[in-house]
Amino acid sequence: MKIGILALQGDFEAHWKALRELDVDAILVRHAWQLGELDGLIIPGGESTTMLKLMMSEGLFEALREFGQRKPIFGTCAGAILLARRVTNPEQESLGLMDIEIERNAYGRQIDSRVAPVRLLPPLS
Repeated sequence: MKIGILALQGDFEAHWKALRELDVDAILVRHAWQLGELDGLIIPGGESTTMLKLMMSEGLFEALREFGQRKPIFGTCAGAILLARRVTNPEQESLGLMDIEIERNAYGRQIDSRVAPVRLLPPLS
């Protein structure tokens, strides 16, 4: 079994390392021609609008849509957004391969998505 990880932007390296640790034959996918040799694909987390622009500019968008109609695609975070049937807040084009609707930025913009109090320790003397 050969699994590809879309490697345009985002955390593709973490997925690649995890699959390699499990002895899965994994490759980093950057071109449409690479899809022909795969049994499945992972679209990692990252920034979905950036990934979408790169997919379009590299000629991968339609190739990924066709691939997903024949073989499994797993998406995490931005990958799930790109797989969704419909994306809102703001609306965004997607592959439309998974029958879900995703609301982007439900917790605010990405820069605001992680807020935690910080406790500073006294200086060491």
